[in-house]
Amino acid sequence: MTDFNKLCKAEMDKKLVALDQDLARVRTGRASVTLLDGIKVDFYGTPTPINQVASISTPDARTIVISPFDKKSIQNIERAIQVADVGIQPNNDGNVIRLPVPPLNEQRRKDIAKQIHKMGEDVKVAVRKVRQDLNTSVKKEEKDKILSEDDSKKAQELIQKNTDAYCKQIDEKVAKKEKEILTM
Repeated sequence: MTDFNKLCKAEMDKKLVALDQDLARVRTGRASVTLLDGIKVDFYGTPTPINQVASISTPDARTIVISPFDKKSIQNIERAIQVADVGIQPNNDGNVIRLPVPPLNEQRRKDIAKQIHKMGEDVKVAVRKVRQDLNTSVKKEEKDKILSEDDSKKAQELIQKNTDAYCKQIDEKVAKKEKEILTM
């Protein structure tokens, strides 16, 4: 017999972690090193994460400073940032790259809030898909006489409770990020 509760939580946790990572990459008008997550730099022919070829810091709320470990790679880092289109133009002084994070205007904040809301909705759809797949598995086990009818009902109720709890967490995370974006 499958432990549907454990399986449900594991799958839904993956969706929540993915949402956290996506929300961390959203530009808030404040300097954050997570803005550069996912950017790969051509480092001697190998696509390498930017944080493995340079030290990244935020000396103040409006600036990200990237100090390459190998000064020869500074152009490649700059090019990777431009290609990634993070919405910030890098300034290269030959030793470090500075990313001045401009404040967001009101319209841009509203657009970002809409994007965040859509991210949350997409993750809720993914969580509901997990629920649907697990309910199908429960019904199959019931049909194959692995689960009794009562156990099947209990498992489906548990899956629904988990779905509701995860959707609530998603709403909370999205609301918090939207508030962070809109109140600057």
